[in-house]
Amino acid sequence: MVIPAEAIISPHRGHQFTGFHVAHAIKLLFAVLLLLVSVTANAQDLTASVDRNELAINETFTLTLRYSGNQSGGQPDFNLLQQDFELLSRQQSNQYRVINGKAESFVEWTVVLAPLKEGKLFVPSLHLHGQVSDAIPMTINKAGESPAGNDRQAFLEVELDKNALYVQEQLLVKVRLYTTVGLHDIATDPLQIAGAHVEKVDEQRFERRINGVGHAVYELTYAVFPESSGELQIPALNYVAVTGRRDPFSLFNRNAQRIRLRSEAKSVQVKPKPDSYSGSHWLPAASLGMVQSWSKDPEEFKVGEPITRIITLRAEGLRAAQLPPLPALDVEGLKTYPDQPQKEDQPSTSGITGSRIETTAIVATKPGDYQLPPITITWWDSKSGRQRATQLPAFRFHISGAPLINAAQPGTVDAIPTASPTTVPVEPGFWQKIAIAAIASHLFWIIYFFYARRRLLSLEPSMISKTTAGSTDLGQLKQLVEAASPEEVQAGLRDWVKNRWPTLRTLSLESAAAELNIFELSQFVGILNDAIYKTPKKPINRQQLQILAERLMRHKDHPEEKPRELPDLFSGGTV
Repeated sequence: MVIPAEAIISPHRGHQFTGFHVAHAIKLLFAVLLLLVSVTANAQDLTASVDRNELAINETFTLTLRYSGNQSGGQPDFNLLQQDFELLSRQQSNQYRVINGKAESFVEWTVVLAPLKEGKLFVPSLHLHGQVSDAIPMTINKAGESPAGNDRQAFLEVELDKNALYVQEQLLVKVRLYTTVGLHDIATDPLQIAGAHVEKVDEQRFERRINGVGHAVYELTYAVFPESSGELQIPALNYVAVTGRRDPFSLFNRNAQRIRLRSEAKSVQVKPKPDSYSGSHWLPAASLGMVQSWSKDPEEFKVGEPITRIITLRAEGLRAAQLPPLPALDVEGLKTYPDQPQKEDQPSTSGITGSRIETTAIVATKPGDYQLPPITITWWDSKSGRQRATQLPAFRFHISGAPLINAAQPGTVDAIPTASPTTVPVEPGFWQKIAIAAIASHLFWIIYFFYARRRLLSLEPSMISKTTAGSTDLGQLKQLVEAASPEEVQAGLRDWVKNRWPTLRTLSLESAAAELNIFELSQFVGILNDAIYKTPKKPINRQQLQILAERLMRHKDHPEEKPRELPDLFSGGTV
C-alpha cells in the first residue's frame, strides 16, 4: 500500500501538522479493514451447520445451509450428500429481517439426513453461485451407543425366539418400534432374508413402560423358515416416520419432521437335520396331530353305498407345503376315490400352523369285517429336541348287504369270463320274442328323446337363463352351511336344485339325486337327513357339507346328458 508523502511525519517539520497526519493515517487503516471484512463476508455467503456432530447409526440429524449472496435462483447439488447419507426430507425458505436497523435477506435449506454407515464421515462441501460451504466432520456410532442413550424419542428393537434352530424349523422374529412422541405415516422395509422363507404373521400396537416412561409400541412378527444349515443373517431394517401431530388444516405441516430408524442386524445358527432322525420326511414342529372324521356313522356301512373319510393333519410351526401326503388306502373289497388335498396356513402370534386335509370316498363291494391300517407320522419335537411319532389307530368296521355282481377290485380291471360255453335248449319262438322286446324298447327311448327335446326347447328364455344362473345361488347355500340349522340348509339345497334343474321341480331331494346320479348330492342329502330325521339326531358335519358344496359348484352334468358312473366322479381314484 502506498502512503502519500504528506502523510509521513517528518521530524524536520513543525509539530503543528502531526495531528492531521495521524488522523489521515487512521482513516486509511479503517478503509483497509473494511475492505478485508467485505472480502471475508463474500467468502462466507454460503454457510453450513448441523444440529449435532455425533449420533448413532439408527438416528438422524439436521443440516442447515444458508446463502446470503446477491444472486437469486438455483440451489446446491444435494446429490453429493447421498454417498454417505440418506436424504429423508428437505425444505427451503426465503427470509428477510431487520436487526438494529440493518436489513438482511437470505435463502435457507433444512435437510434431514440419516447416516448409511458407521465411523468418521464428512458432510461434503456444497456449491452455489461460485460459493463453497465448509465440510463438516461427523462421528457415527453403533445403534444404541449415542450419548442420547435411553432418552431417545424413538428406537427399534429386534427379538428372536431362539438362538439356534434346525433347518426348516420356524424362527419368530419380532421387530418393535418404541416411541414417546406421536408418529404417523410409518413406512418400513419388508423383512427379506436370503436362503429363507419369510411370512408376516402378526401386527400389534400396545404400550410399555421403560424406566418409568410410557412408550407406544408398534410390533411386527415374522415367521422365518431357513432352507439350509449354517449362519442365518437377519439384516437391519429401516423405518421412516413423521413426528408430531398431523394437522388437517395445514398443507405443509412445517412443525413435522421425518425421522429414520435403523434396527440392529442379528444372526442365528442353523443346524442340519440330526443323524439320529429316522423319519421319511423331516418335520421340525412344536406339535403335530391327526384327526379322523366320517361323512356319516361308520356303523351303518353298506355294500355299494359311498362314505367319505376325512383326515386332517395339523402341525404347529410348519407350513402346509411342508406336510407330507398320507399313505394310500389299499384294502381288498373296498374301492377308494381320493380327492385333491386341501392345504391351509393359519398365522397367529405363535407363528404358522399348517393343515393338510385329505378326503377319500370309500365304496364296499362285498360284506364282512374290515380294518383300515394305522397311519404313523414321524416328526421332530422342536420344544423337547427329540424324535416323536403321532399315530392314527387302526379302524375296524362291519359292512352289511349283498355282494356286488361284477365288482372290480381296487386297481384291477373287470375280469373277462373264461368258462366254456354251454348249450341251452330254447323253445321255438324265444328269439322272436327277444327281438320284438328290443325293437319296442328302442322305439320307446326314441319317442322319449324327442319329447324331452321339444319340452326343453319350449322353455321360456327367462326359465333357461334362470337355469344357467342357478350355480350362482350356491354361494348362498354355502353361507347357510356355515351357521344355519339343518332344516334351513335343506330348504336352501331344495331351492338350488329347483333353480338348476327346473324339470325336476316335482321330485324330492332323494329322487332328484337318484335321477341325476350325482354322488355329491346324494351324500349331501344323506347328511341332512341324519341330522333332521334320525333318532337321536346326529350332529351336522359342516366341514363335510362345505366340501360337498365345493364339488357341486364344479359339477358340469345336465339332466339331458347321460349320467356317468360313480368312478368317473373321482378322476384321481383307483378302480
